[in-house]
Amino acid sequence: NWESGIRGSEPAFAWRKSGKPFKVHPTEIRTSISPSSAVELNTTSALANYATEAGDNEREGLLNHSIVDTWVKWESLLLIRFTISEELLVQIPAGTGRCSGEPVYQLNQHNIPALTEVTRRVGVAIGDQILDLNAVSHLFDGPLLKDQQFVFKEATLNSFMSLGRAAWKEARDTLQRLLSVNDQTLQQNAELRARALVPQSSATMHLPAHIGDYTDFYSSIHHATNVGIMFRGPENALMPNWKYIPVGYHGRASSVVVSGTPIRRPNGQTCPVDGEAPVFGPCRLMDFELEVAFFVGGPPTTLGEPVPIQEAQDRIFGMVLMNDWSARDIQKWEYVPLGPFLSKSLGTTISPWVVTLDALLPFAVDNMEQVPKPFPYLRHGDKFNFDINLTIDIKRQLSIYSPGLVLYAERSVSSTVSRTNYKYMYWTSKQQLAHHTITGCNLNPGDLMASGTISGPASDSFGSMLELSWRGTKPVPLADGSTRKFLQDGDEVVIKESNHTNTN
Repeated sequence: NWESGIRGSEPAFAWRKSGKPFKVHPTEIRTSISPSSAVELNTTSALANYATEAGDNEREGLLNHSIVDTWVKWESLLLIRFTISEELLVQIPAGTGRCSGEPVYQLNQHNIPALTEVTRRVGVAIGDQILDLNAVSHLFDGPLLKDQQFVFKEATLNSFMSLGRAAWKEARDTLQRLLSVNDQTLQQNAELRARALVPQSSATMHLPAHIGDYTDFYSSIHHATNVGIMFRGPENALMPNWKYIPVGYHGRASSVVVSGTPIRRPNGQTCPVDGEAPVFGPCRLMDFELEVAFFVGGPPTTLGEPVPIQEAQDRIFGMVLMNDWSARDIQKWEYVPLGPFLSKSLGTTISPWVVTLDALLPFAVDNMEQVPKPFPYLRHGDKFNFDINLTIDIKRQLSIYSPGLVLYAERSVSSTVSRTNYKYMYWTSKQQLAHHTITGCNLNPGDLMASGTISGPASDSFGSMLELSWRGTKPVPLADGSTRKFLQDGDEVVIKESNHTNTN
């Protein structure tokens, strides 16, 4: 059983006409096929289904050949997707309309590749499956989406995000209907189910959107207070502006990556001893920052036109988990007077799944009391903090040796180092967006805005190693018996969330 994709071009068309076998170079195969492998495919069957999107009217009588799945266009290259195995095809259990007991309202959207990773797809999580929205795009036939079905055929969510809140709700309602126990559309169509459902375990995750701009805020009062105490003392913990504006800075969008992307320890200038000359070398104080970020939606705004806070909710598409990797020693040396730069641009990790705002609204809780009262452009009376439990684990591969120092086993050891909650945010995402645009800064669908490090009031609810180890003075114990002040090479940081039944 295997799947593969090959590149198509004018030379490939000439190759097809020749009828000769073609060896696909291993580096051109975007799957797990061994680098030593080469795959030979019969050209007549392989290129049978290129016709429509390749712009060639010729079908050659083999359009429905079992070896050919579909022909797609990607990054100006024509590609073919082949599906030889049928074992990966799954079905919704008859009469259920859902998998793994997941509530159908928890519809998390992201972009996924096709099974062969030839093209990326937009999908919705249903239990341990992914519903490929490209395969069911024709079922979005409501008044707002019937002429916009192309948005589900694209490689990112940007076009769908641009349609606005009413279209997002219509899509959500359509999905809930299709996946309900009372709807027969998918339950009675085995062929469609087979095409539309993909096991999450067999999919490769990608960034859910093209991120044009990225802003990182500093909106957790406990985090800001902790850092202020460390560096300025308790009397000056918060800067004078902190309770008046949602402080933020413009981050580096190009280095936002999807979860699972390795992050390399950066080199840079640091000043280990205050008052002495700086040195150059590897970062010694590598840290994580637990954050939650939201994607901007709706059509692009106009330069010079602020988004009123009363309209901010319609501009928040959904939220992702974030780890804003931070090189603390580089940050300390560089941040005066303009703020973070290289200490933050080394990489920012987000989850591939976007939890839509409508899915989060049932978990809204009271906002934190804000004293002094914000300026009118930042005021809103509705609840817009969210009861989202967040945990941080540090995972480490542990090698076990025999008495003769022969490696005989390896196992992964995970240690939970913090449990916190999004509800500890001082500034809400509505306020962040309204403040971001108050000078007339324009926004685009797919822009990313992050909360800043989320810390709670207790020492085991802090959102960074800087706080958990209190600037390296209190080592954090791990389950394998080791300790951490900051991250070591090989450490894996796992951020998880869970929301539960709201009682507020």
